[in-house]
Amino acid sequence: METKTKKPAAKATTATGKVKPKQTAAEGLRDLFVDGLKDIYWAEKALVKALPKMAKNATTPNLIATINDHLEVTKEHVTRLEDVFACIGEKAAAKKCDAMEGLLKEGEGILEETEPGAVRDAGIIAAAQKVEHYEIATYGTLAAFAKTLGESQAAELLAKTLNEEKEADVALTDAAYNSINFDAQ
Repeated sequence: METKTKKPAAKATTATGKVKPKQTAAEGLRDLFVDGLKDIYWAEKALVKALPKMAKNATTPNLIATINDHLEVTKEHVTRLEDVFACIGEKAAAKKCDAMEGLLKEGEGILEETEPGAVRDAGIIAAAQKVEHYEIATYGTLAAFAKTLGESQAAELLAKTLNEEKEADVALTDAAYNSINFDAQ
């Protein structure tokens, strides 16, 4: 008896290999901007749920404090995004962020694949920095979009978050280089 496996549905493409846009596809920069806001809003809310687990699984007091501090900042990011939505006249809405979902799953995998201690802490830092780099890229892009669209208040709020994400990345690097990476080796 032959077993048939389902193939994943192929994306709609043209004869030239170009992907056909969905009916709900962004048509202008503002649509793309709002879509990006919805994406990062979901991502930040997911991160608020994930950071406490990272802190509980970390063992180095400095790393635990760094994660917990960033949790409080991340909660502010959620509120600030709500302010961005309000200042551009949009309702705050989240749209599942595939990138953040993948990064958080990868982080979960690191916890499962490492023993508690310095090696796990180094893995937590690696996972957290991937998240920070994604957020830095996203907030940089959204701030540029806001500026281009003449949404100066939104651009200012997004730039503030961008700077805080950069600070979090530096704090994680400091935690890694001050002891964790050396203890893990």
